[in-house]
Amino acid sequence: MANREASLLLSPRELKESMTSGVNSIALDVSWHMPNSPRSAKEEFLRKRLPDARFLDLDVVATPSQLGLSHMIPSAEDFASACESFGIEPDTHVILYDTHGVFSAPRALFMFRAFGHGKSSILDGGLPRWEAEGLPLDVESVSSTVSKKNATYPTPPLDAEVVKSYEQVVSNAETEPIIDPTVALVVDARPNGRFAGKDPEPRAGISSGHIPYSFSLPFSSFLQNNTTPAGASYTTFLPPSEIKAALVRVLGEKNASDVINGKRNIVTTCGSGMTACVLWAGLRMLGVHKPGLYDESWTGYAGRNISKIIKDT
Repeated sequence: MANREASLLLSPRELKESMTSGVNSIALDVSWHMPNSPRSAKEEFLRKRLPDARFLDLDVVATPSQLGLSHMIPSAEDFASACESFGIEPDTHVILYDTHGVFSAPRALFMFRAFGHGKSSILDGGLPRWEAEGLPLDVESVSSTVSKKNATYPTPPLDAEVVKSYEQVVSNAETEPIIDPTVALVVDARPNGRFAGKDPEPRAGISSGHIPYSFSLPFSSFLQNNTTPAGASYTTFLPPSEIKAALVRVLGEKNASDVINGKRNIVTTCGSGMTACVLWAGLRMLGVHKPGLYDESWTGYAGRNISKIIKDT
């Protein structure tokens, strides 16, 4: 199923040019909001979206979890079925965007790339940037979020190497990375207050803190804030040079260099596997071949009473 990889990021103008050039592409709104948010991603999609876009619910195209976790990587069969429902085939260039700018789109990109769909890209800046640049929108009401086109998508293999389990993360955390260079470096995308155990988690019953020997690298470290002419804010990725500088500040020059040059493995984590993918995408922008993602992330880790939780004092 592997195919030629598209650019990780597209600007609105690049996407508009692609749309008018006859390239086989489909845009998916993959917006997602935190559990304590009053916003509804699907309702917002129905009101305003990119032309001919479909809506992919990351909590629906997912594997059910015994721990009640959302948006876990789906089965290959469910992924293929979802692609078919959107009219996506293996040669379709899939454009992923969200309404924050950059927030949940990287999670969708991780999913597509993990199943070998290399022709997938993030719209950098998402719907707010597209609209701010005066590009066309669909605002007509729609009754369906799927495609009328018949599509065939063979069941693809999952690259299990990039999806890390609880057991793998626990085993990795038994040894300090400075002692053993084969130990993967774990970077946590949550805000530092939650990582340190000083601020509460947004999910009830989950303690804050962090995995032993992990590093705090908030996902915002890889992003820049922008403002539309109307005063709305949205995020885009920083240039690779600034992403690299953020990585060096946290890991140190040698560790960052080893990660970028493939001499050391790295795993991203966050609260639920969502913003960890912002770090994952940033690492891919630096040329890191296969950054790992701890899919369950902190909610899965701290949700188990046997987990060792570190809090800064």
